[in-house]
Amino acid sequence: MKTFNEYLESLYKMKPNVFIGDEKVGRDDPRIRGGINIVRETYDRALDPEFEDLCTATSHLTGKKINRFTHIHQSVDDLMKKQRMTRVLCHRVGGCIQRCMGIDALNALSVITYELDQALGTDHYERFKKFLE
Repeated sequence: MKTFNEYLESLYKMKPNVFIGDEKVGRDDPRIRGGINIVRETYDRALDPEFEDLCTATSHLTGKKINRFTHIHQSVDDLMKKQRMTRVLCHRVGGCIQRCMGIDALNALSVITYELDQALGTDHYERFKKFLE
């Protein structure tokens, strides 16, 4: 699993395409550091043994332990843990944890790309799974 520092390094390597007002800024701009610090909680708790069951899952693609924010739900238990994880982490930071829409988007893309392939004979789902890995 990626650590927060690895995430931060990859974030800082991205080209500047974030705007604050009319100003394009890099991801190292101190004005967005608060949001980045909140995301840290999602990485740190996944590596914390106390929160391991809640904040990690086993990848259905690789069999490896992964951060639950990158997991495609495979069961009702997965959905319940995702919901509980969201509530616990939001409570810990006092508000939004910045990643809820991402996990929901990944799960939606998993379903939609699979359905597209079934209907149209495309390979979107296979490419999505490779991206996810």
